[in-house]
Amino acid sequence: QVQVVESGGGSVQPGGSLRLSCAASGILFNTYGIVWYRQAPGRQRELVALITEGGRTTYEDSVRGRFTISRDSAKNTVYLQMNSLQPEDTAVYYCNAAQGLNSYWGQGTQVTVSS
Repeated sequence: QVQVVESGGGSVQPGGSLRLSCAASGILFNTYGIVWYRQAPGRQRELVALITEGGRTTYEDSVRGRFTISRDSAKNTVYLQMNSLQPEDTAVYYCNAAQGLNSYWGQGTQVTVSS
């Protein structure tokens, strides 16, 4: 059984930081590309950042320079370090593990940025 689990969400003030984690079991995690998405209320889900199995990274324009995606192969975990958080970053953040036609989602973790 495949499980993808996000953690690390919470509430922070503008300018604060959070680190999200995405861990998976039941798959050869290091052979999957990992994508972080987010969905704010009333908006479509959008790609935030991705890291390929080879370690290449891509960022959505609004988070580039503030967010960093990385993977720890030994721990089968991908991280999303989020700095300089702004209210517009408020959303549920989802992790997706993808390999060809295989795609597995976590349940999401809430990030709220508010003063």
